[in-house]
Amino acid sequence: MPKQIIHTKHAPAAIGPYSQAVIVNGMVFTAGQVAINPETGNVIEGGIKEQTRRVLQNVQAILEAAGTTLANVVKTTVFIKDMNEFTAMNEVYGEFFKENPPARSTVEVARLPRDVRVEIEAIALLEQK
Repeated sequence: MPKQIIHTKHAPAAIGPYSQAVIVNGMVFTAGQVAINPETGNVIEGGIKEQTRRVLQNVQAILEAAGTTLANVVKTTVFIKDMNEFTAMNEVYGEFFKENPPARSTVEVARLPRDVRVEIEAIALLEQK
């Protein structure tokens, strides 16, 4: 089965040679998403909570364009600029994954694109038809 490239205008456009997401073998792999408003192309205002919310809204839009939902996410990776902000990030993250949350890795990094505070990528199952 060949890979299928996903693109939606409801999430930030790729700024390099990568896709917003790829579907292969019934799974969706998103690129890491940052706190960019897809309508303006600008990083949103606010701290870690606001940025986490925007990031997960972007992930959600990409998954929906691929034909699935956050409920089908099996794994996320969170890249956070300051682990001292983990609790605040986790609070917002929990709003999006209330039941049966996915497996997750969280890694503190020195720097992220556009100097954002958080980046999240996801792996999800496609909806069963």
